Amino acid sequence: MKRLIAGAALALLGLTGPIQADEYPDRPIMMMVSYGAGGATDFQARIVTMTAANEDALGAPIAIINKPGAGGRVGWNWFATQADPDGYTLAVYNAPHFIAQAIKGGVSYDTDSFEPIANWGADPAVFVVGADSPFNSMADAMAYAKENPGKLTVSGAGLFVGHHIAALQIDKASGTKMAYIPTAGGGAAAMKAVIAGEVMAGINNLSDAYRAQQAGNVKILAVADLERHAFLPDVPTMREEGLDVDASSVNFRGVMVPKGTPPEVIDKLSETLTQMFASEEVAQKMSAGGAPIHVMNREEVARMWAERQQTLKELLAGL
Repeated sequence: MKRLIAGAALALLGLTGPIQADEYPDRPIMMMVSYGAGGATDFQARIVTMTAANEDALGAPIAIINKPGAGGRVGWNWFATQADPDGYTLAVYNAPHFIAQAIKGGVSYDTDSFEPIANWGADPAVFVVGADSPFNSMADAMAYAKENPGKLTVSGAGLFVGHHIAALQIDKASGTKMAYIPTAGGGAAAMKAVIAGEVMAGINNLSDAYRAQQAGNVKILAVADLERHAFLPDVPTMREEGLDVDASSVNFRGVMVPKGTPPEVIDKLSETLTQMFASEEVAQKMSAGGAPIHVMNREEVARMWAERQQTLKELLAGL
């Protein structure tokens, strides 16, 4: 009898089989953001998923859940160890953040813990000061840092995130030692610290800084990228300001799933989300918020992760 029951169960499993792409999803999807509400990652994640419930998209809504803390470590540790690989729990990745954290250790994830789905943006780090700051250029800020070692306080979203990597590169390029202060609430809290005068400067996302500058709250002194940005055509790059800082800190954002997610689900998500991110509706809302678009498919994201891992291993060696 036991054999008959077991055989019937196996037969039933064979009939149901793996998840079919045309049946997925059949209920709402949750997407975890490792940073607090109101910051650039949360702000953009809500925009790029706003069309998910449309019939020409996934046909099911994507709900955002925030699990901030420790520069993203809290959320990504949870995702790597607790999330079910069933396609109904997604996460936003921030690279170089989670890659650099894995290299430095003390976390439960690395690039092999996750499967990339699609990328929606590339957000350079920028150096910002309060609107009433006496610093009007990177030269001003670096002159102060050289004359006052360890006293130029600079906020950022956490340790070994893009902001921190940019700070490390600036210190190396200028021969200074800034006092980098990671905030508990991610990029939004780091920006508030600059605006409130709690720190003398900050390194933040271009998108957050753009909105703060539009509101008259900050000045943006330089961009940590290889070229000036279309949103900030009058703001020089770090290299234009005499600092050998490349694009290693540029924050790529996109969606990933836990390792072990069924390939049919990965394929469906990859195709659909890439199309969603490239839509005109998403592009318009992202542009209005000063959020740079950079759409990449699954294969392109995998290559980016691998390239970042190699670059960051060299950059972080010895730290």
